[in-house]
Amino acid sequence: MSSTMEVQLIAIVVAAACALPGVFLVLRRMAMMSDAISHTVLLGIVLGYFVTRDLASPLLFVGAVATGVLTVSLVEMLTRTNLIKEDAAIGLVFPVLFSIAVILISRYAGNVHLDTDAVLLGELAFAPFDRITWGWLDLPRALLIGSITLVLNLLLIVLLYKELKLATFDVGLAATLGFSPVLVHYGLMTVVSITAVGAFDAVGSILVVALMVAPPAAAYLLTDRLSRMLGLSVVIAVLSAVLGYWFARWFNVAIAGSMAMMTGVAFLLAFLFAPARGIVALGVRRSRQRWEFAQQMLTLHLLNHEGTAEADDECSRNHLSHHLRWQPRFAATVIRLAEQGGLIQCDGMRLMLTDQGRRLAQEASLR
Repeated sequence: MSSTMEVQLIAIVVAAACALPGVFLVLRRMAMMSDAISHTVLLGIVLGYFVTRDLASPLLFVGAVATGVLTVSLVEMLTRTNLIKEDAAIGLVFPVLFSIAVILISRYAGNVHLDTDAVLLGELAFAPFDRITWGWLDLPRALLIGSITLVLNLLLIVLLYKELKLATFDVGLAATLGFSPVLVHYGLMTVVSITAVGAFDAVGSILVVALMVAPPAAAYLLTDRLSRMLGLSVVIAVLSAVLGYWFARWFNVAIAGSMAMMTGVAFLLAFLFAPARGIVALGVRRSRQRWEFAQQMLTLHLLNHEGTAEADDECSRNHLSHHLRWQPRFAATVIRLAEQGGLIQCDGMRLMLTDQGRRLAQEASLR
């Protein structure tokens, strides 16, 4: 297998692994917790190295995951005081823990392969050179770890789908039905920590955050169903990873930065063109509602003056803009739309309601 294919496979499995727990972070309004965890796990890695003096020791992984859970606990402890909000608590906790890790690396591990720039940005191009060989197995370490992380996340979501869904959308109902929202919450944060640790060595913490937040946020704009959101998040993350790789290759720029940029592009497209929640769709809907409301106002005006002595004047096309304080061009458009919709009929300059228009006006007057 070529290094180009291996880099893309690593990017794909990491993107999918990050997107799955990211869906629940976005739905729980805890998206920035991924940023905090992906940075503070460095402290656990550093402390684990100081204990073992071995970068390949499993204790580094355990320490990183424990530090991620510690980050969540500290944030929630500060939040429960009601003195600061959660976003401020995250902004207080993770810079402190991450700074301690940076200080320890620069002071005591300067000659060790623990580089803060690599942790932040990663370098996927070098991932195929760090390989695991065991019998017939010869794979990049990042691909094997990413695949295991992806399978673990898939299994947990499939097995605990009901519990995660209940604890995410209705904590009270989850507790009433016998589920422990706290246990589900910390289980999810542990999964996020494991995913961040498994991914950031290859792709860096910046891309981990981008993959955990942007694809689920884009999917949230496209669907209201959790199952579809999970699938769309994975698809968007994988497409962003692959397109980002080829963008980086064509323009000779950083791979992780290009992939993160593509996740932003994907979100921007969803933000603009999502069928129900996109800016374009909202603009079209508001414009349509504006014209519908204007036609309703026209039918109410005609109904109020129908059969009265001043009907000839009040229901005249020429005087309509004056009576309803509409601009002549706007009034002409409303009349045309109402006539096309079968709400009114025009008898020369006189406007008259149809049966359909009269029903609409009567229904509107009763509201």
